[in-house]
Amino acid sequence: MKKWIIRILIFILLVAIIAGGYIVYQGHSLYKEALNSISLSDKVTKVQQDDSYVKLDTLPIDYKNAVVSVEDHRFYQHGPIDLIAIGRAVVTNMRYGKFLEGGSTISQQVAKNLYFISNDTNAMYRKVAEVFMAHDLESNYEKDEILELYINTIYFGDGYYGVEEACQGYFKKSAKDMTLYEATQMAGIPNAPSIYAPTANLNLTLSRQKKVISTMVENGYLSQEQADEILAKQPKVSQ
Repeated sequence: MKKWIIRILIFILLVAIIAGGYIVYQGHSLYKEALNSISLSDKVTKVQQDDSYVKLDTLPIDYKNAVVSVEDHRFYQHGPIDLIAIGRAVVTNMRYGKFLEGGSTISQQVAKNLYFISNDTNAMYRKVAEVFMAHDLESNYEKDEILELYINTIYFGDGYYGVEEACQGYFKKSAKDMTLYEATQMAGIPNAPSIYAPTANLNLTLSRQKKVISTMVENGYLSQEQADEILAKQPKVSQ
């Protein structure tokens, strides 16, 4: 009986290895296909030439801190992927029996925004392709350059791509003029712009802003006193 169990386990392991290898192969093929269509350097240059592109060093440091804190607080410590974040996401999602948390790094999100945002290929293949592309990003660009690409390509809802378009649309001002209150609100929208955009559901926007603020306190970007001051400015919205 034990031999049969061992054989079954070996068979399952072999199937898993073969399946995993096939997924990696397909993902790598998708990655190569994307690069063949346009090189990474040319793609980045094209993004940087957009009229609404903003440099990271022109934006309030509070916005940069808010984005890193809520999206990928270990961004400056890990490589293209964050195994700790992936492990935490798997445990959380298994615990609650549904998808509540993702493990993608900012670099992976930039890879998606640059090449795979409208790709309807199998999600697993695309995720693998994003990892390969994220590796290229981290090999050729500094962390701040990658973060700069992120804030200029991420979607904020209402047809706004990039933080400059979003600030002009939602606040009628340039991104460089964001207040701390506005920075914490803007940092929370890209996680799910269809529900966190101010024009979609202000209650959810404010709830997400609270999440951003709490992560900033946890990660040492804000004191609790500063957090309380920001929260005190939130409008009272009827349910």
